[in-house]
Amino acid sequence: MTPNDPRPLVRVVAGIVLNENGDYLLSSRPEGKPYAGYWEFAGGKVEAGESEFAALQREFAEELGIRIHRATPWLTKIHAYEHAHVHLRFLRVAAHEWSGELQAKEGQQWSWQKAGDFTVSPMLPANGPLLKALSVPTVLTGRLKTAVCGENRMGEYRVVPYHLAEPHHRRLLIDAAEWGGKPLPQAESIWLLIRSPEEWPQVQDADVVVWQVADPQTAEAVAARLAQGVSLPLVVAAPPPLLAQYRSRWLAAGAHAVLADEETEAV
Repeated sequence: MTPNDPRPLVRVVAGIVLNENGDYLLSSRPEGKPYAGYWEFAGGKVEAGESEFAALQREFAEELGIRIHRATPWLTKIHAYEHAHVHLRFLRVAAHEWSGELQAKEGQQWSWQKAGDFTVSPMLPANGPLLKALSVPTVLTGRLKTAVCGENRMGEYRVVPYHLAEPHHRRLLIDAAEWGGKPLPQAESIWLLIRSPEEWPQVQDADVVVWQVADPQTAEAVAARLAQGVSLPLVVAAPPPLLAQYRSRWLAAGAHAVLADEETEAV
């Protein structure tokens, strides 16, 4: 519950469903519902006694006629609408994790959209920041000291350390400890690097957080943070030994991506 909104939180789930081309499924809200005609990631309210996954399965069957077989936690948001104060849990569903033929069972529209080039509007207010987050690749390579690279449906995606950045670089990696809380520079995307749980609350203005892990204690802290839910994409960078041990656990808990950080030695 946020200090400025005393209403109880309504638990809601939404599905980030992908197809084989890597596009995302969006649907419009039907007539008779708040924000009718607005586009969103489909989902709905979690009923009493229902798990988030069960609610996701039910909502997609009722609204779009497809079956969700598996889903992975991603981001958690709290948003105050005029009609409700909602706790939104977004779950990712890969192309092989659902089946069936899409149907507009509530008279809504649906569309497959490319991350970084969404063409439908208007979007539901709480979902706006997600569009930017979805353009961040889930497979990353490179080094934190030079550049982190990936690829999305729009092409190459490259993040450069701030001190190496040139005017044409649009995505910047900044060490939160070195930056010291100063106003963030203007850029298409700001990635903030942290190393401890204490830094997490201080970097919520970032577009992406990179958590550099050097020991099992910090690795467990990352897992605990993910279990509580994260409101922005979290990339975990760890040396290969720790990555081999924790990779599956972090990803299953909602890490956006993991990065092999060979320059940090495991303790």
